[in-house]
Amino acid sequence: MLHCMTSEPEQQLGVGTQDAFQRLWTPHRMAYIQGENKPSGPGAGDGCPFCSIPAKSDEDGLIVKRGEQVYAVLNLYPYTGGHLMTVPYRHVADYTDLTGAETAELAELTKQAMTALRTASGAHGFNIGMNQGTVAGAGIAAHLHQHIVPRWGGDTNFMPVVGHTRVLPQLLADTREMLAEAWPAA
Repeated sequence: MLHCMTSEPEQQLGVGTQDAFQRLWTPHRMAYIQGENKPSGPGAGDGCPFCSIPAKSDEDGLIVKRGEQVYAVLNLYPYTGGHLMTVPYRHVADYTDLTGAETAELAELTKQAMTALRTASGAHGFNIGMNQGTVAGAGIAAHLHQHIVPRWGGDTNFMPVVGHTRVLPQLLADTREMLAEAWPAA
């Protein structure tokens, strides 16, 4: 079993070839990968967990804060401890379909979540974002939700650390041009 971070292989219990990698086992994520608690369709009545969570008690639904338009809830399948989501009560898929009140409260609850996570866990930083659509990585694309993922020094992904590489899908000049052409007029 690996007890500390070294480049020397140590005995590992379980199946696999001995190497220098430490393993972080997260068996709870397998339920997510296999589709547990995923809706059967895009409608609010198709088993959307974000529509059913508000009917539960705060404890049973893992709700941290209820607002008038939006609530903050712990992610059932977190990337890190304290991984929160801010979710509108209304079943809406696209950020551009939010009302002004929903947008404002989503932003306010996100700020409050950051403050709470800094106070409770000493988070050094955050990944905050939404995956719009299945192709963009949304696990539940039919109901908008914003992730607030606390981060700490030394907790980075593998590409920049191991591969010394940042993955970009196109040249920056091409990206800038595409965005400039698509930017709405003021």
